[in-house]
Amino acid sequence: MDQKIDGVRLVAAARAELEAHSSITHNPSRRALLAKTAAAAVTGLAGVGVARAEPLAVPESNKTLGRPLPPEEYGVPSKYESHVKRRRTDVLVNKQNYSDWSFTPLHQQLGTVTPNGLIYERHHNGVPDINPDQHRFVIHGMVRQPLVFSMSDLMKYPSVSRFHFMECSGNGLTDWLKPAARTVQQTHGLLSCAQWTGIPVSTLLDEAGVSPSATWALAEGGDGAAHARSIPMKKLMEDALIVYAANGEMLRPENGYPLRLFIPGWEGNVSIKWLRRLKLGDQPWHLRSETARYTDPMPDGKWRQFSFEMEAKSVITSPSGSMKIRPGPIEIVGFAWSGKGSIRAVDVTLDGGRTWRQAQLEGPVMEKCLTRFRLQWNWTGGPTTIASRCVNSTGYVQPTVEDIQKVRAITGFVQHHNGVFPWFINEAGEVKNAIA
Repeated sequence: MDQKIDGVRLVAAARAELEAHSSITHNPSRRALLAKTAAAAVTGLAGVGVARAEPLAVPESNKTLGRPLPPEEYGVPSKYESHVKRRRTDVLVNKQNYSDWSFTPLHQQLGTVTPNGLIYERHHNGVPDINPDQHRFVIHGMVRQPLVFSMSDLMKYPSVSRFHFMECSGNGLTDWLKPAARTVQQTHGLLSCAQWTGIPVSTLLDEAGVSPSATWALAEGGDGAAHARSIPMKKLMEDALIVYAANGEMLRPENGYPLRLFIPGWEGNVSIKWLRRLKLGDQPWHLRSETARYTDPMPDGKWRQFSFEMEAKSVITSPSGSMKIRPGPIEIVGFAWSGKGSIRAVDVTLDGGRTWRQAQLEGPVMEKCLTRFRLQWNWTGGPTTIASRCVNSTGYVQPTVEDIQKVRAITGFVQHHNGVFPWFINEAGEVKNAIA
């Protein structure tokens, strides 16, 4: 009975608070003080284009019922965000769209985790439709006992979840020596970051019993191209995952559903999608994707194989290509990442590389994961070139394209572009690709 009386008193007190002329939230003198403070703040920002505050009108959404809650649904973004999409290349336009790319809109990514519907795509023969109940994954070759797993088998193993970036080695390949792409989505959008969930490869290999002579493994996908790569056993045992989920849900078909290999910090091409087998051997297989493709031209005319690791890299995502800014305070924002270790620092130049300022890193800063950075800047309206460079926890400094040219040949289909990438801002505030 006492609890009921206390409840009645609490409701009455709350009603009196809301109806009173003076209260914590309805104090006229406090409102007047806040109004003066707000007016002073607006006056101070008048040169920045901030309008003087007016009484806030009651919107229509306050006056009507909202959308009813359906019995069940899969949530989708607001219709007002329908412009945020992956986009195919606008530089190397293919006549077909089976062996192609689709880029993450980095300039519209507001945190370090890429939504599943925006994770970049790279396919060699389209996206297969695989029934998880029929899918089988095999470990064979130089093992004590070959193993066959169904998806239900794999789901019974203890899982781990880890945040890592994934980047195609062809990210930036159209913009080495001259501008080709206009936006950061097109120059750097073969890059995403997610929380990947699955089983350590080492767990399954230990169960199969690896031969001491096995030093390489062939990973093959179940797509129409049967895309495959040779991968060192050392890396597989170190931190590779057999992944079935990303960002809390099962993989999307374009990202490998129902099963993929994930190799943290290495080029995305080795993280085989629609994974169907691992075959262990004592040497690499020298497949087309590690001879004719995914190799690096060197100054002596030879081509380097197995350059798996994605070196430290950064890029400013805002302001970036095709954006337009106005004089006044600007927040420079971007991403930095490294296939080895974590990001230790990011510097930003606002004058074409003559001077550099240290940017603020946004936590958490994790290994082999996107790190967001930001820098406050007051643009006075003059033309300038901006860029970022990062340093990872090993001390490696992101190079310029000129630095890379000293050790590699920039000719033909060149990949592994981690050079400093500049944006030019003209007097009108238009931002353009300023490579070379």
